[in-house]
Amino acid sequence: MEPKKTEKANLENKKSLFLQAGLIIALIVCIVALEWTSGQRRDSAFDGMSEEAIEEEQIPVTEETPPEEIPPPEVTVTDLFEIVEDDVVIENEVKFEDDETSEDKVVEIYAPVLQAEEEEVEEEIFVIVEDMPKFRGGDINKFREWVQKRVRYPELASENGIQGRVFITFVVETNGNVSNVTVTRSVDALLDDAAREAVAASPKWEPGMQRGRPVRVRYSIPIIFQLQ
Repeated sequence: MEPKKTEKANLENKKSLFLQAGLIIALIVCIVALEWTSGQRRDSAFDGMSEEAIEEEQIPVTEETPPEEIPPPEVTVTDLFEIVEDDVVIENEVKFEDDETSEDKVVEIYAPVLQAEEEEVEEEIFVIVEDMPKFRGGDINKFREWVQKRVRYPELASENGIQGRVFITFVVETNGNVSNVTVTRSVDALLDDAAREAVAASPKWEPGMQRGRPVRVRYSIPIIFQLQ
């Protein structure tokens, strides 16, 4: 025969279960109450701080007046350039032809030949050479005699008693002519001119020779003007 449990015995067994369930419910209620209380405190603190921050950050708004825009000066094209109407009509058209230059075609370039100008080198003038010039078969003394006979005494110089020796230099050229007649010692302008004219009127000489070729030879002679 199976023994039967009484209801009192069943309640005793479930007592511990009810106790545990009650403790769990009470713990949950406490946790919820604590969370709700701390949430209200945080919200109130945040609200106070945000209001203070908003009050402190209020900055008065100032309106800035924009600067007046100055329009740039108007520049007309006619101020810078003068418009000229070009009515010129070009009658002749320029035609360009395509010249095909082959590789075998030779292009001739004209280059003018510059000829160097020959500088005239003045020949050296000698005083003494191997063969001195000859005047009508004689020497310088014969020429001096000829000049003294040919020279004309200026009348004005004679009237004024002007006299003296005029020294003349001249060159016998390679062709025998007399050149470069110069007064080297003067007495008076009248006598100088007369002596110069007499020497310049000399006929041809036989030119002097140096090493088988004609050369230029210089002479100097005195011409005497003396009143009788």
